Amino acid sequence: MHAIETRNLSHRYRNSTKETLAAIQGIDLQIAAGELLCVIGHTGSGKSTLVAHLNALLKPTDGTVLVDGKNIWENKKAVRAARFWVGLCFQYPEYQLFEETVEKDIAFGPRNMGLDKEEIARRVRASLTFVGLDESYLAKSPFDLSGGEKRRVAIAGVMAMEPQALVLDEPTAGLDPRGKEQILSMIARYREETGRTVILISHNMEEVARMADRVLVMRHGQVAMHGTVSEVFTRAGELADMGLAVPPVTSIFARLRAAGLPVREDVFTVEQGVEELRNL
Repeated sequence: MHAIETRNLSHRYRNSTKETLAAIQGIDLQIAAGELLCVIGHTGSGKSTLVAHLNALLKPTDGTVLVDGKNIWENKKAVRAARFWVGLCFQYPEYQLFEETVEKDIAFGPRNMGLDKEEIARRVRASLTFVGLDESYLAKSPFDLSGGEKRRVAIAGVMAMEPQALVLDEPTAGLDPRGKEQILSMIARYREETGRTVILISHNMEEVARMADRVLVMRHGQVAMHGTVSEVFTRAGELADMGLAVPPVTSIFARLRAAGLPVREDVFTVEQGVEELRNL
């Protein structure tokens, strides 16, 4: 049984002229438990619309979403369960911070789950540790933190609900290189220590190459590709036709091969590139 599955998932909406438009259509997707799936595609390709269906934030026009084998729209109880089973962290989640202290902000989700005080406190501290902040932050106002710290607190608030699947929409957007690296390391550690499913939307192809088990490419509301990092990024020509690029290091090694050097074509990260050059 898959952790998350969609069957012929479609979502249509009406624009200002009352014309019906398809945001996503006919999506069949299976996500394994513990998998890290990266979703890529241009703005407007349907990435955010797709993930918003996974925790019942949007209701399908057609098709079915199964979470842990259950249809999430079967009844109200199933909808509520899906929203806790799949934790969704929007782009720029720090804009949703609102409580007086970091502790209260992280505790907001667990409180809504009806947990007792001891369990809420445990989850708050555990999630704070996952995002690399110590307990001195609990009493601080979230509005006194740096941009990167706010981002981590907001993500901790979703982690504190201990979802079985964590969805992150562009979690490194707008951060400096150090802040991006901290967020990516935090996600990798969270996944390694919990074994939970992670779905990551990203425009940074090197991030995708480093993090993903599998990559989903969206185009015009449909699945254009779905496979391992190697299976997707070795189709550089097709990606280019969609206006997408392979990681920069992959392009460099393609030029080296074109120049006659015997280097691999499946180099997708800087670390892989360094190793290949050492071998050469």
